[in-house]
Amino acid sequence: MAGIIHLVRHGHHALLGRILCGRMKGVALDDLGCEEMARCAGTIARRPSLIQSSPQRRCMQSACILAAHFRLPVEIVPALDELDYGEWTGRSFDELAPDPKWSRWNGRRGTSRPPGGESMRSLQNRMVAHLEQLRGDRNLDAVVLVSHAEPIRAALLHYSRTPLDQFLSIEIDPASISTLRADRRGMKITGINKRVPA
Repeated sequence: MAGIIHLVRHGHHALLGRILCGRMKGVALDDLGCEEMARCAGTIARRPSLIQSSPQRRCMQSACILAAHFRLPVEIVPALDELDYGEWTGRSFDELAPDPKWSRWNGRRGTSRPPGGESMRSLQNRMVAHLEQLRGDRNLDAVVLVSHAEPIRAALLHYSRTPLDQFLSIEIDPASISTLRADRRGMKITGINKRVPA
């Protein structure tokens, strides 16, 4: 029997697009983000049997909105956590733009890492290991994993056999849904970056 795994990015927050939040404490959904996640819940047709979330507040809030809709608990899973950006955490994108290390990171995701942080390869390995563990569960039906753009992107790059350096080839919007179909043969991507209706 095939299982469905929905990779859901958290909803909008006030720092989105301006600050590299990473694992900053206290980053919470704004009103738009809450509305997006409520609409996201309505687009998931097959009721999940499990909802898991990154430990970050914005993801836990997003997962709780989905969980309330489906009347399920939320399981916190460290493997779904945001990339650790190390010394770059909390800095603005305008501030990072002239940094040559930032340019190298965005051009060579497969071989570089943020200073004091986590490599994209390490992120991909932990995401894929968790997804494969879920795939090995014979009782897997439909699962929702609430995470961040980079972990979701890293997983999709792996299953589409796309090099990490081409990370910008996959867009992951707030409150979007990307879907994997899991069976004995492996994982198949059936949807990427499905956006919630306005």
